[in-house]
Amino acid sequence: MLRRSERNLENIPVGALGLIPITGCEELGAKVNDYLVKWRKESAHQYKDDVVFNGYVQDTFIIDSKVPRFGSGEAKGLISESVRGKDIYLMVDVLNYNITYSLSGNINHMSPDDHFQNLKRIIAAVGGKGRRINIIMPFLYESRQHKRSGRESLDCALALQELVRMGVDNIITFDAHDPRVQNAIPLNGFETVTPAYQFVKALLHRVKDLQIDSDHMMIISPDEGATARAIYLANVLGLDMGMFYKRRDYTRIVDGRNPIVAHEFLGSSVEGKDVIIIDDMISSGDSILDVAKQLKQRKARRIYAAATFGLFTNGMEKFDQAYEDGILNGILTTNLIYQTPTLLSKPYYINCDMSKYIALLIDTLNHDGSISTILNPSERIQHVVEKYKNGKEI
Repeated sequence: MLRRSERNLENIPVGALGLIPITGCEELGAKVNDYLVKWRKESAHQYKDDVVFNGYVQDTFIIDSKVPRFGSGEAKGLISESVRGKDIYLMVDVLNYNITYSLSGNINHMSPDDHFQNLKRIIAAVGGKGRRINIIMPFLYESRQHKRSGRESLDCALALQELVRMGVDNIITFDAHDPRVQNAIPLNGFETVTPAYQFVKALLHRVKDLQIDSDHMMIISPDEGATARAIYLANVLGLDMGMFYKRRDYTRIVDGRNPIVAHEFLGSSVEGKDVIIIDDMISSGDSILDVAKQLKQRKARRIYAAATFGLFTNGMEKFDQAYEDGILNGILTTNLIYQTPTLLSKPYYINCDMSKYIALLIDTLNHDGSISTILNPSERIQHVVEKYKNGKEI
């Protein structure tokens, strides 16, 4: 992992650091905060008497905030301490459906729309008093509605423009469904980060007998959209890549989309090879499972599915069955969105913790440092693979 000490942190901080995990993102926010507190206490001696570094070391960087609701379901953002002059980082998980609130006596689960409204409420509560507002939104709100076909709304672009109008300076997201959506806000900071290094590290930590070469391993893209991710990982690891493309029935619409008729494969033989299927998200999981079955029919050895976001919208039963049938050997997703206790207990599930990575991004941005080395993980991937091949602990 890129260590904090390896970066150039000579710049003066933009402002005293403030972290606001919005309701539903508290667990990830607490982990990020722990790293920031630890690192800054370690380097405190350098800046002890420097007025510019006032507030550099804290017991916590989390700003006390909440979004209380009235009995009608309406809400307001509330910040209980001063944020004047602070460099504020808001963290929001728009997919945490586990958060509930009362709506005229009924229990209502929060939707992405509710989480987005809460984010705007807290920005409104800051009231322009912060030095800078940065948003860390791992799953980009409405990112699946990123382009227009026909007469329909363009929700992701509208959301980004709305945040910028409210005074947001930087937006950091992970594996945006289509990064070109940043064209909606061309004059503002927008970064889409890939967790490729965390996937590789977690897989190598769990599976001890992988042979990382083109004769024994292959990267697979389950559709056209994931091709760039697969090409990047295949190039960094020195492996071959294959891809599937979806044949859809454009005469029908089911659940808001054209149903997939079949997955067609393009690429060299997968026979006897360990395979990593890489994508940005697992939603219902039908695509990943269909691709895995086809790879098994082509005599692939072990199959691992890696996706930044594990939504599992139709439950885990199909994945349990695929694991029992030997079709899938492991699933890797990150803790960037809500994970159910059931998911975390699965024997085939490999959790990729992103909190240290987010803390590095926040710490560097607060120092007004360049994050380009953090965004490009190729050297770190090479390093961890080298350690793995030499039998060292990952």
